[in-house]
Amino acid sequence: MPATVVIGGQWGDEGKGRVVDLIARDASVIARYSASNNAGHTIINQLGLFALHVVPAGIFYPDKTCIIGNGVAVDPAVLLEEIDSIEARGVNTDRLFVSDRAHVIMPYHPIIDRLDEEMRGAAAVGTTGRGNGPVFADKVARMGIRMGDMIDPEAFRARLSIVLPYKNAVLTKLYDAPALDLEEVLTTYGEYAKRLAPRVCDTSVIARDALERGEHILLEGAQGALLDLDGGTYDYVTSSVPSSTAAGAATGLGIGPASIKNIVGVYKAYMTRVGNGPMPTELLDETGQILRMQGPRPEIGTTTGRPRRTGWFDAVASRYSVALNSVNSVALTRLDVLDPFPSIQICTAYKIDGATVTTPPASITAFERAVPQLEEMPGWMEDCTSARKFEDLPENAQKYVNRIEALIGSPIDIVSVGPEREQVIIRNGSR
Repeated sequence: MPATVVIGGQWGDEGKGRVVDLIARDASVIARYSASNNAGHTIINQLGLFALHVVPAGIFYPDKTCIIGNGVAVDPAVLLEEIDSIEARGVNTDRLFVSDRAHVIMPYHPIIDRLDEEMRGAAAVGTTGRGNGPVFADKVARMGIRMGDMIDPEAFRARLSIVLPYKNAVLTKLYDAPALDLEEVLTTYGEYAKRLAPRVCDTSVIARDALERGEHILLEGAQGALLDLDGGTYDYVTSSVPSSTAAGAATGLGIGPASIKNIVGVYKAYMTRVGNGPMPTELLDETGQILRMQGPRPEIGTTTGRPRRTGWFDAVASRYSVALNSVNSVALTRLDVLDPFPSIQICTAYKIDGATVTTPPASITAFERAVPQLEEMPGWMEDCTSARKFEDLPENAQKYVNRIEALIGSPIDIVSVGPEREQVIIRNGSR
């Protein structure tokens, strides 16, 4: 069977983990292929609520192999804490493996991340402070340390002996921060290495072998396409390499791109964003606050704990990300959050300096001047959380879903009406 990629179609936090958990039932291998613990997925199952930052969402299926691919940057302390946490709740992690090519978040990375944000002042990007930007900057600058290095004591010492003096110079001379001690870092990360070494291997071989056997592989994206380094709202984007779009999936796992046939884009029924950057449909009034707090899970960042910015569905940005990723199936999440609204609006175009624009501009200053052109639709003001078939939804909810489908140009095959596993409508069987 071919591989399937699940990507976020907006600015992250679309509910990818919930969709991966659903699709993972039919896969034998589930793999994270990008970002780091700066991204988080929330899963609710029979064991309760889990917030995952590194471990793939397929970990709750005991018969699945889970991979942290070479495109992920790994903070070993965070990974071990996450493993311990889910094991303590009865989840078996014996089939979790980490790529030996994955880069390691070192102690200087989050320090530099936070200090750099402080130095930027009003121009701060709004990073999570987890070290994501600095670790991927080191990857591109060929100064990174990989998992394969970390589990080899001699190679790790040799590599860190070269890199750490440079990083200490940056810390002390640029940021006026204290230097890190080589032996302390070696000792701390040496302990991490002892525990993680049995999991570290060439995970691309696991993935390719599964494909050769005709098994289904599910590639789990992190963050969102509108945060992509090239395709997103630069410079308010992620630093993750490879791309947070579907194009980065094959690179981030180490398989050929021809293996990928299905690309599922996950979109909220409205927009959210964490951190700074343009968001044309943002609501700064009571409506935005209702969107943020409505439903069983308020719009609070899984990783950062920061309140998310909220706004009406942006069909311009969403249609762009459908095209950018060749999305051939859409999962629309959190439709139930819109239950109490008497009317709902959708952005169908922007006005920028008097001109109508139907695709996001590359210029960040132009994007910040974009005025959303809104189409109003009647709400349904009914509880839709018990719907399990599309025709069970209120009529106006069906019209809203169909209108979004028409505007973004890709079929909506999954509609989520609540956080629980069973609160989902599968449309493709009835199309």
